[in-house]
Amino acid sequence: MSAASGCGSRVETGVLPDWADAGFSGEARIPHVFGAKGEIVAVLFGHPLALRRGEGPTNKILWVAKPAATSSDPASPATLAIAATLDGTDTRVTREVAGGPGPSIIDLPRAGCWHLELHWSGHTDTMDLGYAEG
Repeated sequence: MSAASGCGSRVETGVLPDWADAGFSGEARIPHVFGAKGEIVAVLFGHPLALRRGEGPTNKILWVAKPAATSSDPASPATLAIAATLDGTDTRVTREVAGGPGPSIIDLPRAGCWHLELHWSGHTDTMDLGYAEG
């Protein structure tokens, strides 16, 4: 059983929504997790995410934000800021994706379920991601 099994955000394996499938061919079926508000999706190229990896894929996540119905706050930085808290602890780390949602490698310091608070261009969402021991 993976560390992700107790996480609140479910890893989906169905077709990506139209707004998140640019660059994929056909009906792309790749593991992904939606933000709680549906404003962002984490496409997991390194699924399952793991604390330590031997050879093979990294913890690569493609962050795709849903196109906004209203323009974003021009004073807000474009960077995707991630505040991650390990479930059941006070362990908290921050990560950034320069330029806003896009490709990233997100490594976290411990295995378990991480609650992520995501902020970009005046938008916010949350999700849980599980990291296995590896």
